[in-house]
Amino acid sequence: MAGPLSGTAREPATGPDGEPTAVRPVRPVLSAVLRTGGLLALPARRVLLLAALLAAVFAAIELLPGDAATATAERGESPADLRHRRHLLGLERPVLTRFADWMTGLPTGDLGTSAHGEAVAGLLARPFPNTLLLGGLALLVTLVVSLGLGCLAAFKPGRLTDRAVSATATGILALPEFVVAVALVLVFALWAGWLPAVTLTGADGAPASWPMLVLPVVALSVPQIGWNTRIVRAALADEAKAPHMETALIDGLPRHRILTHHLLPGALPTIAAGLATSTGMLLGGAVVVETIFNYPGIGGVLAGAVADRDSPVVAGVVAVTGAVITGVLLLADLVRAWASGGRI
Repeated sequence: MAGPLSGTAREPATGPDGEPTAVRPVRPVLSAVLRTGGLLALPARRVLLLAALLAAVFAAIELLPGDAATATAERGESPADLRHRRHLLGLERPVLTRFADWMTGLPTGDLGTSAHGEAVAGLLARPFPNTLLLGGLALLVTLVVSLGLGCLAAFKPGRLTDRAVSATATGILALPEFVVAVALVLVFALWAGWLPAVTLTGADGAPASWPMLVLPVVALSVPQIGWNTRIVRAALADEAKAPHMETALIDGLPRHRILTHHLLPGALPTIAAGLATSTGMLLGGAVVVETIFNYPGIGGVLAGAVADRDSPVVAGVVAVTGAVITGVLLLADLVRAWASGGRI
């Protein structure tokens, strides 16, 4: 049978009704993974990678001209005042020593003290949940839209719909977040006047109303929708080449059942990996989008910390965002292990 459902692949297991099934028992899968040690090695590798990234952050701030003492100095301070400030901030010590001291407090949640004398953990406590809200909503929009477009294109391979979805996904994938954000502000805020161009905060530090979230979420989502739509389309196309897909069509199963019971379960590992990758891109892009929309997230905190050469604050932002990304990547690895029968 020619067409998108032809191809070669290993025969899947069948259920009591004779249909292929992608459902795998969770306990045997996890047991197999734990026996091989693959799952246990994943967090260790990701923690080591995060530690290396934090060390690179400290080194990068050190290479910038000036230091935290000069960047935060008051007008008219004397050289003696600057030397005293450097002593208070510990800038006279080698950067490796400062980094080691900062890392020892990290397991207890102590992110150090900023150049202005504030606890970094307290400094991030209010804006970081706002960034998580923005990134979480953008990830949800990305998942729903990319799944819908990818499935629509996969059901009409080679046709106008498929070509239109693929071309559009490729086009928006190349758009940076700041370009999308500026275009959205121009069209929906300045020209149409439908949505606010900036974000106002309430007494709790969160956005004052939900319409203020719309443009930032869309600006973050658009490039990732393009990326994940292509991933979903390719994963479904590969899964559609399996012989049991032909059998399902010949048996006259409805297309929605083929999609939910045969195509999507097999494509799940690839889709999960794509979404996990998008998490890092969303949190990274949030810094730019928050600046454009005056959103009360960590973008403003990070920009100010870089300007002040404030290594503990920059490293604290990287640590908390890195922890979130590491958790999402580990979750994606678990999904892949479950869907592939215990193979990492």
